[in-house]
Amino acid sequence: MPETMNTQGTAQIQLDGKVLDCPVIVGTEGERAIDISKLRSSTGYITMDPGFGNTGSCQSAITYLDGDKGILRYRGIPIEQLAEKSTFVETSYLLIYGKLPTKKELDAFSAAFNEHSMIHEDMKNFFNAFPSATHPMASLSAMVCSMSAYYPEFTKEDPTKEEVNRIAVQLLSKVRTICAFSYKKSIGEPFVYPRHDLKYVPNFLNMMFSSPTKFYKIIDEVVNALRVLLILHADHEQNCSTSTVRLVGSSRANLYASISAGICALWGPLHGGANQAVIEMLELIQKDGGNINKYIAKAKDKNDSFRLMGFGHRVYKNFDPRAKIVKKCADDLLNKLGIRDPLLDLAKRLEEVALKDDYFISRKLYPNVDFYSGIIYRAVGIPLQMFPVMFAIGRMPGWIAHWKEMIEDSTTKIGRPFQIYIGSPKRDYVPIDQRGK
Repeated sequence: MPETMNTQGTAQIQLDGKVLDCPVIVGTEGERAIDISKLRSSTGYITMDPGFGNTGSCQSAITYLDGDKGILRYRGIPIEQLAEKSTFVETSYLLIYGKLPTKKELDAFSAAFNEHSMIHEDMKNFFNAFPSATHPMASLSAMVCSMSAYYPEFTKEDPTKEEVNRIAVQLLSKVRTICAFSYKKSIGEPFVYPRHDLKYVPNFLNMMFSSPTKFYKIIDEVVNALRVLLILHADHEQNCSTSTVRLVGSSRANLYASISAGICALWGPLHGGANQAVIEMLELIQKDGGNINKYIAKAKDKNDSFRLMGFGHRVYKNFDPRAKIVKKCADDLLNKLGIRDPLLDLAKRLEEVALKDDYFISRKLYPNVDFYSGIIYRAVGIPLQMFPVMFAIGRMPGWIAHWKEMIEDSTTKIGRPFQIYIGSPKRDYVPIDQRGK
């Protein structure tokens, strides 16, 4: 639950002869916000902020992000340390419960994942009803929402702390199975059930790539690469999908419905589909002869529709700290597996040229986490359409943590932005036989 507001002084807004004193809220790391919650009721005015780039929707104790300095921390712990030393399950515990677990707590948390890894057998009927060409994100969002029908005891308006904990573990565990089943359905192979002797990432890989005729060999380097990517994607403050989870959840919608909505928001190519867009862009450049300079010029041409995917970020005006980790991870994985991916070489050349160009330097367009993550997925054997699904698995603990934080905060209000109406002024209804005259 967020801490009580820390206010320091006020800011004044003067409108139509009225003066409104607005408290200045100060965060743990010194961020400042002007509380305008009484602006409309006191003055009749609202603020306009398309895309909410200057608007804070809540207070949160989960993730700290400083885009100017390239800092990302989960519950105060730098992302670099978690990527190096933690596991995805431990990081999930940290995000959801606010602290690193003891060994006893982590063992119990991990054991609960095995207990809840299976999905209800009747849910397989949903997969059978989907066309084989169904995008895995479509089936994932539908399946998560359908869990409210199979586990209705956890959908009441005010779940207990124990019930919330059980739902969290259920979702984190079952999402691997649902995603793997979605993939198997898309390629026409039989489902592979989870195994209790495998940990989180190896279990997912086994469900994805094993079959009745093929045994998937678990490779430590592959497990580590996916571990890192899942941790890096676990949360990222009030992004599009997390804000969606909070907005839907503010109506007291249950966790399944809220996260299903978040999955749909994540699906977009400007969000969870961005790493897929990067690979498609690199493949396009490769097919066109690998002429980097040609596509750099196209990206700089305001009249050209081409976009340099994987560069720049809505928040980061410095290097994305996750991108540095992913780049090294991609290098290490491909070297250890003995893979030479021409797209990785192309990506490095593109990065090198762009970072020497004043156009990109002046606009602070640096590679983001999506620029190299697709290279890792390719090396592992995960197909393009599964890229946003992998993002969804990683983001699950962050979504759960934000929903949990929100419902535990008694001051939470239902999300309801206003607008400035620019349509027709009042006019009378015209009967159909008089229209067009």
